[in-house]
Amino acid sequence: MTDLQRAVEEHTGLFNSCVTSGDWSPFVETFTDDAVMRFVNVPAGPYDGRTAIAAAYATTPPDDTMRITSVEELTSDTARARFAWDHGGHGAMTVRWRDGQVADLTIAFE
Repeated sequence: MTDLQRAVEEHTGLFNSCVTSGDWSPFVETFTDDAVMRFVNVPAGPYDGRTAIAAAYATTPPDDTMRITSVEELTSDTARARFAWDHGGHGAMTVRWRDGQVADLTIAFE
């Protein structure tokens, strides 16, 4: 498993744990202060900065967990992961890390 594959698995594992617990603070803390989170094919975002991302998770928290189906390394700090929602549906996320934190996250729903 590459470092990016591991990072995607850890990111997804923490996301799933937060869906279950309802406490999004551990997940939000993995983002840089200036992170950007975007969505494709859903009317949400973009969210600029950790504070805006935290507010998004506080007001409209996800209610479904996901599993990774594939990971593609795009650059040394960026991966595209395809996923399946556990209640049905698929998507892809592109994640760029900086200094071990998520700096940019784009989630596309199919």
